Amino acid sequence: MDLRKIKKLIDLLEESNLAELEIKEGEEVVRLSRVPKNAAPVAAAPTAAPIAVTAAPAPVVAAAAAEAPAADALPAGHVVKAPMVGTFYASSSPGAPAFVKVGQQVKAGETLGVIEAMKMFNQIEADVSGTIQAILVENSQPVEFDQPMFVIA
Repeated sequence: MDLRKIKKLIDLLEESNLAELEIKEGEEVVRLSRVPKNAAPVAAAPTAAPIAVTAAPAPVVAAAAAEAPAADALPAGHVVKAPMVGTFYASSSPGAPAFVKVGQQVKAGETLGVIEAMKMFNQIEADVSGTIQAILVENSQPVEFDQPMFVIA
């Protein structure tokens, strides 16, 4: 299924009052679901994108950029933002402990997590020293460019 068809399906979903739409063409499946705009955000996660698109067996395709949390909702301190689009991982492997936890002291240059983009793992390093005040992303969560990830004070 090409990108133009998926964009048309997104437009149809936005114009209708449907909450979910699933289309199958051969082995390809596209599922669109709408997240209500008035839904309360989860405490430690940024607000979800209004529409998510999944294609099977292809990887997840984001239909719209994730909305950043409001600036006043973040704790005071330096915000570390995602330098790229990818999947965030809090540890080096599934069974390993997280690189950092809330309340932990970090030094500039210390690894906070990794972002996988195009099968490459990119370390996210603290650019200031201080204490982790908030972790705004969850393990295995997709992140957008410039999305707030950590707050260091």
